[in-house]
Amino acid sequence: MNTIIAIGSDHAGSQLKEYLLKELKIKGYNLKNFGTDSEESVDYPDIIHPLASAVDKGEISRGIIMCGTGNGVSMVANKYPNVRAALCWNEDITRLARQHNDANILALPARFISKELALSLVEIFLSTPFEGGRHERRIQKISKKL
Repeated sequence: MNTIIAIGSDHAGSQLKEYLLKELKIKGYNLKNFGTDSEESVDYPDIIHPLASAVDKGEISRGIIMCGTGNGVSMVANKYPNVRAALCWNEDITRLARQHNDANILALPARFISKELALSLVEIFLSTPFEGGRHERRIQKISKKL
């Protein structure tokens, strides 16, 4: 697979990130690890800003981010106009985030889901296409300033 998938976490998501890195490499995905690589406390914006910036600029097409709740990392990522980060914790929400919102970053709540569920959500996120149609005009309005 030629597409590069960005992955990053803070300390609360580091174990889940390492698990996902390992499993996705086995499946043949090309990954760029933005860190962190330990459970030593870090500030999640320091990890997520470079990752979200790369997605925003089109250098990377999709990203996977995680922290304890997934909220902080998604808030940072969504500061970028071309980023649509979706906080997902079940399969239906993940599928709809791709189909209806063309989410390009998946945010996971590392302290609230199992590793196995996280991997399932990532696989759904990476394989589900955007439906377009009526959803296209809606996502075009997301970055529009009032």
